[in-house]
Amino acid sequence: MLKSDATAARRTPGAPDGNPVPKDNKRAPYVAGFLRQVEPAETGAEPAIEGAVIDQTPLQDTTLALEPAQSNAGARPAGEIELKLLVDADRMAHFNAAPVIVANARNKGSRKHLKSVYYDTAERALRRSGLSLRVRRSGARFVQTVKTDTADDPLRRGEWEASVPSLAPDVALAMPFIPEKLRSHLETQPLEAVFTADVHRHARIVDLPSGTVEIAFDQGVLTAGDRSIPVSEIELELKSGSASTIYEVALRLAEQGAVKPSIRAKSARGFELAAGAPPSVRRPRKLRLDPSVTLDEAFATILRSCFLHLLQSLPTAEDGRNPEGVHQLRVSLRRLRSALDLMRSVGALSNLDALRSEASWLAQDLSAARDWDVFQLETLPTIAEACASVTGFDALGQAAAKCQSEAYRKAHQALDDRRCAVFLIGLGHWIETRGWRNDVAAEDLGQLAEPAVNFAQRILSEQYAKVLKRGRRFKSLTIDELHRVRLATKRLRYLSEFLLPLFADRKSARKFAHRLAGLQEELGAFNDMAVTASLLDGLDAEPDSAIAAAAIAGWQARASIGVQPSLQGAWRDFTAARVPWSRQASQD
Repeated sequence: MLKSDATAARRTPGAPDGNPVPKDNKRAPYVAGFLRQVEPAETGAEPAIEGAVIDQTPLQDTTLALEPAQSNAGARPAGEIELKLLVDADRMAHFNAAPVIVANARNKGSRKHLKSVYYDTAERALRRSGLSLRVRRSGARFVQTVKTDTADDPLRRGEWEASVPSLAPDVALAMPFIPEKLRSHLETQPLEAVFTADVHRHARIVDLPSGTVEIAFDQGVLTAGDRSIPVSEIELELKSGSASTIYEVALRLAEQGAVKPSIRAKSARGFELAAGAPPSVRRPRKLRLDPSVTLDEAFATILRSCFLHLLQSLPTAEDGRNPEGVHQLRVSLRRLRSALDLMRSVGALSNLDALRSEASWLAQDLSAARDWDVFQLETLPTIAEACASVTGFDALGQAAAKCQSEAYRKAHQALDDRRCAVFLIGLGHWIETRGWRNDVAAEDLGQLAEPAVNFAQRILSEQYAKVLKRGRRFKSLTIDELHRVRLATKRLRYLSEFLLPLFADRKSARKFAHRLAGLQEELGAFNDMAVTASLLDGLDAEPDSAIAAAAIAGWQARASIGVQPSLQGAWRDFTAARVPWSRQASQD
């Protein structure tokens, strides 16, 4: 347990006013990407101290409802629309003097020294339930804050504040916002201080024609026991106007030097620091689309999901300790490219090619790292264990490790490139402003207002027919022909992920998705073998490893024969499944 000004990390008597204070904000317009709409609220509350950004920890299997109890009259969540830019500490003053700030700031701003203590139970019950609780000192004031993720939208965080007399938390004040099933646990399990945040903040208000943004320059340190990491970031928080203003400011700041857009909260970094763990990874959430939604709204929801997945995967990929980070980042980029390709069906969109090109560039620089991860973590150890009498696997692994290290170096170089940051910020701006509306020809604009379900039926039918055509006479297909089937199946898989939620009420939707996933997995096994052969061909290995390399090639050649029956079975199951967008399926 950390030492802090809190003498006891337990429940204390109520705060002087006895009531939690919701942090309010003005109404913000509809937002996309990782910026979200907030509900209208009373004005007049003081500006937020730390933004409502996504917590990177995956929610565990839980039935806890994250909505606050309704018993606390007058208290309700308020969100923030915010983007972080991670910057080098020695460049902070340079960014503060950027022309966009100098020309548009109201004044020189305010400076605060903020000390926060983050609390949880020993089992991290709050964090596992998507909650965080902190107490922050700013001057002589102590404020306790509870934040929650919502089940449907991890970008929006409920937030409630209450005055407390010290850095010690008052659990009683937090209870109205704690899921009911968790309250009894907190009554018996004391809270402990997990980590502290000591931050010096210089906040300035910038007024632009499109909106007003608070720019907070944060420098400090997160400390958990004997571990610590620096904080050096610029928080851009929308105060009024269009959320696109945040992207405008971010692009202007990116002109001044290296920035990394981030949606990762200090709480996420602090808990991972305390655990000594790398940033956690999330798979994309399942989309929810009402059957009556327009095509324009469906595009925004799909793109927002892809963009969120991309930004969630970045910290783990950059950290490098968890190979799943690079994997999920590559998946997010494939999903994004598939979504952009989907939008081509509406008509020629001039900006799509540029966005897709940038996504392809980034994905290409990640591919080798992922391929070597699979080889080192799955292929090599599995075959080495099965062929214990074969020599040379250790030497082969050492040669592969050098290639893996070089691949990661190139991947990190791409992620650190200013081109990556500008691509991400520009993509967010395009999603936020729904830039595709400006690209669609006037005669095609009407499609965006039509029900998305009509569009989905046409697109899914066309891609399904393409898969069936490429898979004709499936048993006799060559390796190259199977590869083409795999590509068509992968595209159908992503289109289904995007559009099947429009048919989620049909019994056939889940079965079809399951069988499609099974087919793609079987086809992927063939592709993995081809990738392995390519890696071995380009490997500058020692002679001692030649026998091991030959053993891997022979093993996979034999395995490809064994895969055939299961692959053919997956194809039969897939082709026998009823498509959920058909008229017959609508009667389920």
